[in-house]
Amino acid sequence: MKKAYLLLALHLFCFTHASFTQTTDKIVSQIVSEVYGNSQLETLGHELLDVIGPRLVGTPQMQQAHDWALTKYTNWGIAAKNEQWGQWRGWERGITHIDMVSPRIQTLKGTQLAWSPSTGRKGISAELMVLPTVADSAEFNKWLPSVKGKMVMISMKEPTGRPDYNWEEFATPESYDKMKKNREVQENEWSKNMQRIGYNRLSLPLALEKAGAVGIVSSYWSKGFGANKIFGANTDKIPIIDLELEDYTMLYRLVEHGNHPKIKILAESKELGAVPTFNTIAEIKGSEKPDEYVILSAHFDSWDGGTGATDNGTGTLVMMETMRILKKLYPNPKRTILVGHWGSEEQGLNGSRAYVEDHPEIVGQVQAVFNQDNGTGRVVKISGGGFAKSYDYIPRWLSAVPDEITQHIETTFPGMPAGGGSDNASFIAAGAPAFFLSSLNWSYWNYTWHTNRDTYDKIVFDDLKNNVILTAILTYMASEDPETASREKRILPVDPKTGEESIWPTPRSPERKGGL
Repeated sequence: MKKAYLLLALHLFCFTHASFTQTTDKIVSQIVSEVYGNSQLETLGHELLDVIGPRLVGTPQMQQAHDWALTKYTNWGIAAKNEQWGQWRGWERGITHIDMVSPRIQTLKGTQLAWSPSTGRKGISAELMVLPTVADSAEFNKWLPSVKGKMVMISMKEPTGRPDYNWEEFATPESYDKMKKNREVQENEWSKNMQRIGYNRLSLPLALEKAGAVGIVSSYWSKGFGANKIFGANTDKIPIIDLELEDYTMLYRLVEHGNHPKIKILAESKELGAVPTFNTIAEIKGSEKPDEYVILSAHFDSWDGGTGATDNGTGTLVMMETMRILKKLYPNPKRTILVGHWGSEEQGLNGSRAYVEDHPEIVGQVQAVFNQDNGTGRVVKISGGGFAKSYDYIPRWLSAVPDEITQHIETTFPGMPAGGGSDNASFIAAGAPAFFLSSLNWSYWNYTWHTNRDTYDKIVFDDLKNNVILTAILTYMASEDPETASREKRILPVDPKTGEESIWPTPRSPERKGGL
């Protein structure tokens, strides 16, 4: 009798396994066909990036993006909501126009920084000054009154606008080495002088404003042709602009040579007071285990030097397209599938931290979180995130993914827990299995990460399709898995700085009243 039961159990297992394999093959085939035959990525990208544009937290465009996503999900038959988690300083970018008006006329390439005070419609015109080389802070403070009525250039004059790879390709080795050594000397001298001045990057503009400067001019070169990082202003009344390197260094040379350059800045903007800030959450309800969750994760906000195409428009598009396809082909998942489009990631993972803090009942029942946030490239790395038994289930989920996609992917187990960087860290800190889908570089750090060049034309849609297939299949497999993913944490290595065992990251509360 016992033998008969064992044979029956084995027969049922084989039948169930075969049935699941057949279903999986069918779903995978349908996912691949839908991605290559009916992709909505380019249309979604146009609507989000070209029409709505950048999504700086606290701006009307951020709200438009949340509402747009809500409409998209509703039209696809997916339940969705905009969930408020805080408030932010409301601000709206207006026209920026910058011209050199002396010693000749030239329109300059640059923009106002986020949250910069407005010049008003008439703009402001003034002569430029550069920071002095001083012996100590007392000498600098003695110099400060001279900035009254002037615009002050606060960034180092870069010795070259050519990125290093361009030098390596064309320069002689001697010339390349000479450039690097000279630049290193210049950077060291600049750093020492800033220490003697006694102010840092944040406090210096405020000191200049207080001394009577009428504007601040900076240039944060991103070490690529024409690429600058564009972040936020921190003055109360006067505008801060960022000029592209070639215009900034020209003006700097004019000051050095006594040509007294003068520029006019028109930088219109509006202060909007405290505005609500949201996460957009969409859901495909689970049919067998509705209180267990697979979460798709991508931050929705961006900086606004470009349109936020690869940081993180591409992650957003992948997750939206994945949800659309799963709703169409896998409408009754075993576990509930959620997607989180987080707000204010750029200011410290605030949206995802708020979600983790506000929804312990969901975070405590997470099967897996799949997060994407580093550019347009195909996914090439997946780490176990520090979970000791991640090797038991991630390869099982990956086994259903077509070879032409997995052949590019390097896995690392158990990996290390992320302490920050992107929204998977918010979940990892709470002990939820969260995994970063890391993309191929595509010159991300120099050319598109937080820069004026982060625009639609940088998207590689073939790679995004690759990532949709991967994410959709991982989500399907994680949802269907009869086993619950282990949350056991690895033993962390000794920190060489302290000589003690490293500590698992702990949850951090979000900033819920940003800039207010």
